[in-house]
Amino acid sequence: DVAENSILQQQEFNRAFVLMQFFGYLRRNPNDPQDTDYTGYEFWLNKLNQFNGNFVAAEMVKAFITSVEYRQRFGP
Repeated sequence: DVAENSILQQQEFNRAFVLMQFFGYLRRNPNDPQDTDYTGYEFWLNKLNQFNGNFVAAEMVKAFITSVEYRQRFGP
């Protein structure tokens, strides 16, 4: 059954997780300006996949909240 395929579940979870990082931390779509394509999204998706979905080990949240884009919009 496709819905119970653990590899597919992890892949879809990772895609959604990375997308939510863009929405949640940067308040934008991955291909909105300042990006004009999905290079950043693909970078983070590949990194998350390399860490088997472990976003802490991939340092994703840290990277988003210390990014220049995030700091300019939300804080010092």
